[in-house]
Amino acid sequence: MLQGLFNYDNPVWRFIGKLGDLILLNILWTICSIPIFTIGASTTAVYYVTLKLVRDEDSSTIKGFFHSFKSNFKQATAIWLLLLAVGLLLGFDFWFIVTGRMPLNEQVKLVLTAVFGGLLMILIFIATYVFPLQCRFYNTVKKTLFNAFFMSVRHLFHTLGILAIDIIIVAFSYFSLYFLPQISVLFVLFGMPLTAFVNSFFFTAIFRRYMPKETEEPAHSDISPLLDDSNEEIEEAIRNLKKQ
Repeated sequence: MLQGLFNYDNPVWRFIGKLGDLILLNILWTICSIPIFTIGASTTAVYYVTLKLVRDEDSSTIKGFFHSFKSNFKQATAIWLLLLAVGLLLGFDFWFIVTGRMPLNEQVKLVLTAVFGGLLMILIFIATYVFPLQCRFYNTVKKTLFNAFFMSVRHLFHTLGILAIDIIIVAFSYFSLYFLPQISVLFVLFGMPLTAFVNSFFFTAIFRRYMPKETEEPAHSDISPLLDDSNEEIEEAIRNLKKQ
C-alpha cells in the first residue's frame, strides 16, 4: 500500500503535479504578459502546456512554455494586437450606443445594439479558440482566425460550455475575494492557467476531429500537425465538415 502511495505514477501524485504545473504556468504567464503586447504569445504558450497536461504527455513545463512562446511569438502577437484593437473599437461603439451618448431613436438604437453586440460575441468566440489553435496547428494569421470562427460556430455547444465555465470561474474568484478570502488565494495561485487547463479538456476533444490519421514525423514529435493547404487530408476533412 505504501509503495503505491509513494509511486509518482499514482493518480494522486499526478494530480498534485499538475496543480504545481499550473502554479508555475501562472508565474510564467504573469511575468511574460507584463509588456501587455506579449499577452497573446504568453496565452498561446500556456495552452501549449495545458493541452499536453490534459493528454498526459510528459514534458517540461518551463521548456514547453518558452518553446511555444518563442516559436509562436510573431503570429500570436499579431493576432492578439488585432483582436485587442477590434475589441476596443467594438466595445467603445457598443458602450457609446447603449449608454445613449449618441442621440438615436429607439428602433435604430435597438438595431445598432444588436449588430455591435453580435460582432462582439463573434469576437469573443474567435478569441476563445484562436490561441489554442495557434499552439496546436501551423497556419497563417488569416486562416487561424477563420478556423477559430469556424470551429467555434460548428462546435457551438462546446463553445457555450467553455464560456460558461470561464465566467463561473472568474465570477467565483471575484466574489470569493469578499466572502471567502481563504479560497481566493487558490485563484491567485492558479490564475489564468486554471481556465486554460479546464478549457483544454474541451479543445482536446474538438481538435482530435481535425487531426490527420497519421501523426507527424518523429523529427516534429513535439510540434503540432499542420492545418493548411499543403495537408490535403485535413483540408478534405474541413470541406466535408462545412458541407454538413
